[in-house]
Amino acid sequence: MSFLKVAPEKNLPQLDGKLAKSGYDWWWHSFTGKSEKTGKERGFFIEFFTVNPALSKDEVVLGQDPENKKEGKRPSYLMIKCGCWGKRHFQFHKFFPWKDVELDQKTLSVKAGDCILTEDTLKGSVEISEDEASDPARMTDAGTMTFDLKIEKHLPFNVGYGTSRLFRKMKAFEMYWHVSGMQTFYSGTVTVNGKKFTVEKESSFGYADKNWGADFTLPWLWLSSNHIYSEKEGRVLKNSAFDIGGGRPKAFFIRFNRKLLSAFCYEGTPLEFNFSKFWTFTRTYFDCYETDTDIVWKVRQENFSFVHVTEIKCPKKEMLLADYETPNGEKKFKKLWNGGTGFGKVKIFKKRGFGKKDLIDTWIVRNCGCEWGEE
Repeated sequence: MSFLKVAPEKNLPQLDGKLAKSGYDWWWHSFTGKSEKTGKERGFFIEFFTVNPALSKDEVVLGQDPENKKEGKRPSYLMIKCGCWGKRHFQFHKFFPWKDVELDQKTLSVKAGDCILTEDTLKGSVEISEDEASDPARMTDAGTMTFDLKIEKHLPFNVGYGTSRLFRKMKAFEMYWHVSGMQTFYSGTVTVNGKKFTVEKESSFGYADKNWGADFTLPWLWLSSNHIYSEKEGRVLKNSAFDIGGGRPKAFFIRFNRKLLSAFCYEGTPLEFNFSKFWTFTRTYFDCYETDTDIVWKVRQENFSFVHVTEIKCPKKEMLLADYETPNGEKKFKKLWNGGTGFGKVKIFKKRGFGKKDLIDTWIVRNCGCEWGEE
């Protein structure tokens, strides 16, 4: 089965059973807009993050609050996490108690206040005061952001049986991943701290995915882009994208060592490097490190037929140190670097036996979403 199969049921809320009291579920959206005043590009992200809905209905419980820690209270809330990348970057966190959240279990619809997420709509506003931002438990900057966007998802990455109905019901994995749009078109407007940006479909270079589970993987690696120039074709590819994610996944209490799931769509042709599909003989090698100025990712994967070599870097001055807490109320990452202005190259090869391979194409990549985190 191709990973390009659409699976809307995997984009629904997943916090049932034991995950209702010890689990998180989030929907992530990232895209590029242009300043209405200067025309300059800016990368944005908007995330609806839910945690432990069965623990508290009437009030927001912040896991980093000293009193909550003292009393052993674990986090419980819907958090709207949004912001932008660049030399002036921000992350804003707005919290809602579960009594103020409307969550549909049959179709994607999350509503709280004026914040709305559906399969084709993303609307809302966030306003964080200096007083709120001074509280470390909120893990937020001060400022304002409003957004009103339409969503068109293309090129899903359906990772396969690992997120099948049976494995979801069994809660087999510590962390699940489903990508509803490796290539997603956004259109509308975003305003950050009074500055308005227009988001246009063809230049949004958007992305939409979700994660859920009982804990986060360590280390944590993510790379994705659909702003791709083909050296072979001599043009920007309109129906191509790639997505790489993982770290040390855990299933049935077994921790795997340094595994990644990867999908490459080359003008409609799917190429997958998926360790869980053992019959493809996927092997993975990756390194990520920090220099004085950049975060650098190097990934090499091969399966029975293909090889990719991906090298991306992102300037640290344009990235965030993203803040999250686990369902247990822990700050798991020493640093979780998060950016949307990565750039680099992807080389794709076809194997032809006896250790030889032919270069299919070299991709020049921009507007790359990227993350790296360690404990």
